[in-house]
Amino acid sequence: MTASDPAPPPHAFRGTGEQVQAIQFPYRRSPDQDAPAPVRHPVVVVGAGPVGLTLAIDLAQRGQPVVLVDNDDRLSTGSRALCFAKRTLEIWDRLGVGDAMVDKGVSWKVGKVFLKDAQLYQFDLLPEDGHARPAFINLQQYYCEAFLVERALQLPLLDIRWKHGLTAIDSRSDGAVLTLDTPDGAYRIEADWLVACDGSRSPTRQLLGLESQGRVFRDRFLIADVRMTADFPTERWFWFDPPFHPGQSVLLHREPDNVWRIDFQLGWDADPQAERQPERIIPRVRALLGPDVDFTLEWASVYTFACQRMARFVHGRVVFAGDSAHGVSPFGARGANSGVQDADNLGWKLHRVLQGRADARLVDSYGSEREAAADENILNSSRATDFITPKSEISRLFRDQVLALARHHAFARRLVNSGRLSVPATLHDSPLNTPDTDTGDDAFAGAAVPGAPLCDAPVRGAEAAGGDAGWLLRSLGDDFTLLVFGEAPPWTSALPGVAVRRIGIDLHDTQGLVAHRLDGRPGTAYLLRPDQHVCARWRRPTHADVRGALARAGGLAA
Repeated sequence: MTASDPAPPPHAFRGTGEQVQAIQFPYRRSPDQDAPAPVRHPVVVVGAGPVGLTLAIDLAQRGQPVVLVDNDDRLSTGSRALCFAKRTLEIWDRLGVGDAMVDKGVSWKVGKVFLKDAQLYQFDLLPEDGHARPAFINLQQYYCEAFLVERALQLPLLDIRWKHGLTAIDSRSDGAVLTLDTPDGAYRIEADWLVACDGSRSPTRQLLGLESQGRVFRDRFLIADVRMTADFPTERWFWFDPPFHPGQSVLLHREPDNVWRIDFQLGWDADPQAERQPERIIPRVRALLGPDVDFTLEWASVYTFACQRMARFVHGRVVFAGDSAHGVSPFGARGANSGVQDADNLGWKLHRVLQGRADARLVDSYGSEREAAADENILNSSRATDFITPKSEISRLFRDQVLALARHHAFARRLVNSGRLSVPATLHDSPLNTPDTDTGDDAFAGAAVPGAPLCDAPVRGAEAAGGDAGWLLRSLGDDFTLLVFGEAPPWTSALPGVAVRRIGIDLHDTQGLVAHRLDGRPGTAYLLRPDQHVCARWRRPTHADVRGALARAGGLAA
């Protein structure tokens, strides 16, 4: 397309998979290219994948001008990142795209584990009611990106520049000077902050001479997207040593549009190029499905397990997020979900720093918090990979004995690891947390500790506001929120930039789940960050308590 070509019509983003993947975004010449000197921007984000788009939308919704550059002009092809977790959907709700994702995606929560041709057991990832979003949806990455781009194009502060490849970075103490290559030639811009969301082979990381370090596992897996009509339930099925693929493992997921994703373990000696060929893939699929099922192969890829991360995610005014900062094996759906949580963590912090309400140390806290989260994901992913692909006779013997016991004994099922499914990280050691001080009978029970993301629950608004039914997370403010059970102390109305929500007055706990999940009593208060993580809680908060916790969590400038 040329610079004069129109943008895709809105309905294109809601088309079939073939139509969405065929969308080509127009390259447009920016006024920056004709400026006599490099134009400075508050934030430049590199990479228009799920992570970069999430961050750019978040910042633009908060009122920050954002330039988002991408060296391509198309969405992803194939399913790629497929399983999106409840917490990711809650983040996208705040950005205005949650409904589109869930409506198109395939919701699921049940997983089944098989040994050979027999089911060992099943598990439920969300056994309790009272949540707005499902445990997971399966949604091809190109649909995810399409809904995010559609939202991005509605925001006047978000400038997406397609066919803009980053080719040089001059990193400085107050920002960075970027050289961008386009069909019209190269030009330069400046950024107060540069955020790299440009994937596992991050050009930004390479230009700065930085590395990711970790472990590469000696195994290969084939992903095959297959279109077919099948009566399999919408569940996650994982086989160890199935008769149709002996000695290896297989994973099956349902996607929208009657597409199914199948992962076949191949072994380290498999030839990646040869295994991508249809003549190799189709017999494997046929062995699983049987001779009477009609199917067509839509997309395939071969990948190698790797778990690695950068030593630091923040390098002065250059910040790394998503796969550019860390990578995990795909079992467990921890890659894209963790990246979206990176963006959720970083957006509000950059916003406060750019407003002058905090200094750069608040962005440094993004590094410490999300590095710890990456370590948690890498640990879980490494353990799953070691279980799925044992590399010694002893580890294989252990795995096989665990699988044999799991059919009849619950304790053994806890040892089976076909991928611990993604859960949001609890930031236990965050410098932004205010530790609990209540003890004895006033001590808190439950999982909503400082550093944890707030758990959703059904609520009803005040009768004066119409009394609409809703959800707790969607009732919070965009900045800090003080959640109080019962009447709030008078001084809370003067807290700067803090939304006060009173349970039982502003929001009615219709099923008692808010009080149950937060161990709420009359007078109990929770201070919530803009990313909906708990940063402090008290049974009887004082003005000084709350102001101190706000200063600590908000990174107030000296």
